[in-house]
Amino acid sequence: MTESTTPSTNLNIINTRLPGYAGLQQICVEQGRITQILPMSDATPTQSLDVAGDWISLGGVDLQINGALGLAFPEIEMQDFPKLEKICQFLWQQGVDGFLPTLVTTSLKNFQRSLAVIAEFMQKDEPQQAKILGVHLEGPFLNYHKRGAHPAEYLLPLTIENVQRVIGDYASIVKVITLAPELDATGDAIAYLRSLGITVSLSHSQATAKEAQRAFARGATMVTHAFNAMPGLHHREPGLLGEAIVYPGVWCGVIADGQHVCPTMLKILLKASGYAQKIFLVSDALAPLGLPDGTYPWDTRQITVSRGTARLADDTLAGTTLPLLVGVQKLVRWDICDVESAIALATTAPRKAIHLPEFIGSNASQLLRWHWDDTTKELTWRRLSEQIEMSDTN
Repeated sequence: MTESTTPSTNLNIINTRLPGYAGLQQICVEQGRITQILPMSDATPTQSLDVAGDWISLGGVDLQINGALGLAFPEIEMQDFPKLEKICQFLWQQGVDGFLPTLVTTSLKNFQRSLAVIAEFMQKDEPQQAKILGVHLEGPFLNYHKRGAHPAEYLLPLTIENVQRVIGDYASIVKVITLAPELDATGDAIAYLRSLGITVSLSHSQATAKEAQRAFARGATMVTHAFNAMPGLHHREPGLLGEAIVYPGVWCGVIADGQHVCPTMLKILLKASGYAQKIFLVSDALAPLGLPDGTYPWDTRQITVSRGTARLADDTLAGTTLPLLVGVQKLVRWDICDVESAIALATTAPRKAIHLPEFIGSNASQLLRWHWDDTTKELTWRRLSEQIEMSDTN
């Protein structure tokens, strides 16, 4: 159901299970908007859609995605509007409601051009498309020794002046910036970014636990792709990730493809962090998302994609080409967490991490219906909007 096809009558979606709610619930929809969530014991006689105990959620929110359908966000230009619209449509079809186009370390010229294009595109608000929620800058303020696939020639010292050069006039659309906290010895840069309302995320870093703690105390509230591009957990030096797990109010993004982090370490991280209380899934998908395996251009280099994993010629792990919700299905298939927690990691948790509203007030077209098949042991999903529209016309 889109903004232009709202129902003329009220509709209750009944016998639903929702992440964060105990027992069966009903979702009340009025004029296309979710107005209430009530226990089934409070059900009222009205037009209804019975989902027979399936899980219902809003669509996914991807806070780290580098491109799709062959387009890398740091290379976007004004003439790419049609491609960007196709990406938004594609991501909607992949169950994603909103995303942060991620600009990895690149030239100042590319940063400014890409920010300008995305700022212009964000003025559009089309139904049945994933919405751009802002921009994630992953770099250029990264530790040289933990830069991973980021090009070294574009790394910059972390100063307020350099932050201003990168962001320019587009602070209002920069939602998240990933940086190495040890580069901010005075704490001035983190304080400045927070004054602009930008969420500071830590990664590509060699920070000790004490350095991470100082950054969190100064206002950093997130960690980018946990475990990757940072020291591992150690019993004498827990490092950035160890401090993030125990520091109140800090969220960690994680890639659940089985390549960036092995399933055992995913289970340890999720159990230690209380599942969707401190962790959210990201795709970290690159431009070949939605394209077949093969070799593709990537800045001045090439990446080879095989079974959804992208690597540089020297075998450096560059990212994935798997959609966000595949991570949900993998977590359940690997028996790392239950269906409710897995769904929440891609839908509820990222919304909480960047302070987005959840169910109440959301458009009912955003709802996903998840079904667990006891026979095949598979978790599947689909958009619920078609069923809602059918219920409205019957």
